[in-house]
Amino acid sequence: MTVTPHETAFALRRSRRIPGASLLAAMTTPHHVDRYLELVDPLLRVRDIRAEIVRVEHRTASAVTLTLRPTRRWSGFEAGQFVQVGVVIDGVRHTRCYSPANSATEPGVLELTVKAHVDGFVSRHLRDNAAVGQVLDLSAADGVFVLPRPRPREIVLLSGGSGITPMMSMVRTLVDENYDGNVTFVHYCAGSDDIPYRRELAELGARANVHIVYGYQGDTDQDGSAPGGTRVHGRFDGAHLDAVAPGHREAETYICGPHALTEAVRAYYRELGLEHRVHTEEFAAQAPAADPDADGQVCFARSGVRADNNGNTILEQAEAAGLSPEFGCRMGICFSCTATKKTGSTRNVRTGEIDAEPDRPVQLCISVPVGDVELDV
Repeated sequence: MTVTPHETAFALRRSRRIPGASLLAAMTTPHHVDRYLELVDPLLRVRDIRAEIVRVEHRTASAVTLTLRPTRRWSGFEAGQFVQVGVVIDGVRHTRCYSPANSATEPGVLELTVKAHVDGFVSRHLRDNAAVGQVLDLSAADGVFVLPRPRPREIVLLSGGSGITPMMSMVRTLVDENYDGNVTFVHYCAGSDDIPYRRELAELGARANVHIVYGYQGDTDQDGSAPGGTRVHGRFDGAHLDAVAPGHREAETYICGPHALTEAVRAYYRELGLEHRVHTEEFAAQAPAADPDADGQVCFARSGVRADNNGNTILEQAEAAGLSPEFGCRMGICFSCTATKKTGSTRNVRTGEIDAEPDRPVQLCISVPVGDVELDV
């Protein structure tokens, strides 16, 4: 489609005169109004949200911190929520979920720290190629992993690896709100060189009511110091909390990190009879166990590939068959791996629901075949 500057200007003039639905009807023939507006400025949007990268920082060898300026339709977020970020790589749009790390009290600003994983196609691209001026697609914030109101008097934050980002948002938000309760923030990592927010944590730890603790899991910490905080050693143990957060039995506890960390904390609080005080958000989902009674075949029609149904998710079976379908969170959140089920039945591993209707979209990462299934993959 070729649109001249004159046609675009005319469309913009009309947009000021046609209210509401009339405007949308007039502008969406044959494309939505956003298609015309982006020809003038990629950040001009009526329906979609976009964000411009205004700062790029490489705080560790494996991570990049991006400061974004969202468009006006961005309505902010609550500390602990996540957003979906769309990145175009070689002409293909990829979507991933990230948790903002900045304070939720900052209007019109979004800070994301992205850790590049070995198999992380998008995270490695952002670490190596993100640049000031680049425009990304952005979703509204979502998720229920948030602090309650009114705020509890005792809060414990536990994170591991890249799970530090929602916790940074929580503690920064509390400080900006002049929260006067007690916060203990324990971050587990390989060593101090693996912490992207060392300076900020040191500043936060200087406050009387904020206690920063580092759980180094290597044989020795990399630089022999705990920047601005206390140090514990090894994987999570209830003794850590007894030592650094003696009030944790009365606290609301928030966890974000690998499945092993989350399960260890849950088990500890379960023994105390306090599991109801634990709130979790995992940045990596545990793969569901394969169905031992699986039968039938999975047909990936567009690729011309068939495979015996081994009971794993359709995404895992597609990858095992040598295919590379698009995916994002692998948790059923971002919908990047959605494909059309042409025939057969699938079961949603999160809800247990069976979908037997033909020509229906299914999420490959959380759907398992029930007998013979044919998909447009």
